[in-house]
Amino acid sequence: MVVHVNAEAHGDERGALLAFLDAERGGIRRALLGLTDEQAATKPSASELSLSGLLKHVSEAEQSWLSRAKGVEPETRRDESNWDESFRLVGDETVESRLAYWEKVARQTEEVIRSVPSLDDTFALPDEPWFPKEDVSMRWLLLRLITEMSRHSGHADIIRETLDGKTAFELVALERGESWD
Repeated sequence: MVVHVNAEAHGDERGALLAFLDAERGGIRRALLGLTDEQAATKPSASELSLSGLLKHVSEAEQSWLSRAKGVEPETRRDESNWDESFRLVGDETVESRLAYWEKVARQTEEVIRSVPSLDDTFALPDEPWFPKEDVSMRWLLLRLITEMSRHSGHADIIRETLDGKTAFELVALERGESWD
């Protein structure tokens, strides 16, 4: 679903990248509109993905990348012992609480991006076997997050349409309080 992203102010690369990131976040948020926590946890396809699981994953992924850029440990460490929890709500987690958490993370992302002297500023990738030993820029971080959100907003579209037939076009109309007929 194409959602128009307003043009940035001339020369505002940060604003443009942040706007595209937020547009992709919106696809995932919209896919959850009007669903109960139980519906959002449904896995209607051959994959193990659910809408609430995608929500949890993308909020953790964004927070984790933001922490790496700031040179601190992520709030949640995932390894083989708890990886399965990164794609499902556990304990008292709800769609509403994860959306609120993600909104907080999104604000932090914008604050960090707006505060760095340059998008050319770098940070080291984690010392993990799947990452090369190199530094990446804050621009790279934004592009990585846009890619992550875009990939999963596509998954969210398919899952939601499989659940109840609602398409991204209908969900945009629903979000705006309009009818899609």
